[in-house]
Amino acid sequence: MGISLGRITQQKKSGWKHVKVTTRDMTKIKYIEFNGTEHVVDVPKGLSAMEGAIRYTIPGIAGDCGGACACATCHVYVEDGWMEKIPPMDELERDMLDFAFDVKENSRLSCQIKIDDSMEGLTLKTPERQY
Repeated sequence: MGISLGRITQQKKSGWKHVKVTTRDMTKIKYIEFNGTEHVVDVPKGLSAMEGAIRYTIPGIAGDCGGACACATCHVYVEDGWMEKIPPMDELERDMLDFAFDVKENSRLSCQIKIDDSMEGLTLKTPERQY
């Protein structure tokens, strides 16, 4: 999938199609690199926080498994006040965090955080390194 000029390209079984995206379809997410550099980007609703980071080439979020919750290279720290607002992690995500570096109470895999209206302003910090 790629984003350009306000359109999202989606692959369907029958082929590729373009869907017009408006600002109402976007949610502002703040990513903060380990070194403190901030990136505030508009992420299309329905994507994961990891997919948003990959689209905007946010350093520190690799997403090696493509969002299948099969690695921990999209590990992030959720900013204070947001843990209660995002859906709780499931057992698979909890197990995959065992492979992440420097796991904390506010650790999540960004591939498991689906973006919706309620996440406007969500702030995610990247760890020093990913495995």
